[in-house]
Amino acid sequence: MSYSFMSPPNAARFVLSNATVPAVTVAGFTGPSSEGLMKADIVVADGLIKDILPAGSAPAEFAKADMRDGMVWPTFADMHTHIDKGHIWERRANPDGSFVGALEAVRADREANWSADDVRKRMEFSLRSAYAHGTSLIRTHLDSLAPQHRISFEVFSQMRETWKEKIALQAVALFPLDAMADDAFFADLLMVIRDAGGLIGGVTQTNPDIDRQLDKLIRAAADYGLDIDLHVDETEDKQVLTLKAIAEAVLRNGFTGKVTAGHCCSLARQDEDTVAATIDLVAKAGISVVSLPMCNMYLQDRHAGRTPRWRGVTLLHELAAAGVPTAVASDNTRDPFYAYGDLDPVEVFREAVRILHLDHPLDTAARVITTSASAILGRPDVGRIAVGGPADLVLFSARRWSEFLSRPQSDRVVLRKGKVIDRSLPDYRELDTVIGA
Repeated sequence: MSYSFMSPPNAARFVLSNATVPAVTVAGFTGPSSEGLMKADIVVADGLIKDILPAGSAPAEFAKADMRDGMVWPTFADMHTHIDKGHIWERRANPDGSFVGALEAVRADREANWSADDVRKRMEFSLRSAYAHGTSLIRTHLDSLAPQHRISFEVFSQMRETWKEKIALQAVALFPLDAMADDAFFADLLMVIRDAGGLIGGVTQTNPDIDRQLDKLIRAAADYGLDIDLHVDETEDKQVLTLKAIAEAVLRNGFTGKVTAGHCCSLARQDEDTVAATIDLVAKAGISVVSLPMCNMYLQDRHAGRTPRWRGVTLLHELAAAGVPTAVASDNTRDPFYAYGDLDPVEVFREAVRILHLDHPLDTAARVITTSASAILGRPDVGRIAVGGPADLVLFSARRWSEFLSRPQSDRVVLRKGKVIDRSLPDYRELDTVIGA
């Protein structure tokens, strides 16, 4: 008889017995492990994790859900997304799949369609999808050229309040650094970011003014008490060294806030001496790096009629070995920068393992969508299984890495505060009134 994956009992107190947990996600419990996976009983009481015990040792008086070695993960942190531009593909496709084509398509769609109502409906759809997949923490970048910065940040603030019991939301202002030359706009943007409790970001590009631009950005961040999250070196051109310039600017200005660099693709194209010098500076500057493996591989090294020669991702192994905090994330979803995706961290993790070779062994790989990502976002309480923490968990029938990574895990069960949530995904037809049937 085939095994039917069972949900936990509908009870205030129960045990997920004989569970397999990624050791890197568990706080305060140790035991024998194999390739980073441990066996445990997880005791849940009144929405909280009451105890983590050796498998098979939980008190008999608790109702039990026998996981039969199935995996239990904490909920996920998706630390680099673009939910303001998600799901516009049918309305504004990028026929050649190029980076330039994506920029032009998004610009045209933003100018024509991004009203508050349009952005709100697409954000809501994205958040419903992410929640159903088991995500509890998201950072999104928001296109922030005037007048869009005020429209999107206002909608974001409304979404953050509406979703605060389900998904913790953070927002980063995304704009070309050239736009800082407009003093009136930049002053207004800084006030909008500060009032929304956001971060300052930007698209960095190598140019003669890059050092001056970075100094201005960093000084503004310091003055307004903002952390920084930048799009960096999203190119195959090995001559582009903006990541190095950012690290130098952080050190030069003595910036003490958090700095995150996304993409950093050109680092993988550079010679070993340049790579070593850059990574050393990034580590000294305390910069975190997030790779976006699905979008990076989709856009980078794309040339008509030619098979791509490289994977487009940054040097995650080398960065991590140097002590640089690293993670992976979804990035774009069904828009001109990435035609696919569903804000599912399990998909991101599965593809990251393959694209970035996070395997053999997989001992600590789970950190890239859990503990490492949440720590970079300043929420170390999320993405962790800990006694006293909320029973926000994702249950899988898969018992071992090979099982987990070989299927999409569409039968997963998501618990929030110990209760099973409705995992029904929103129907794309709901967007027909926004983007057209």
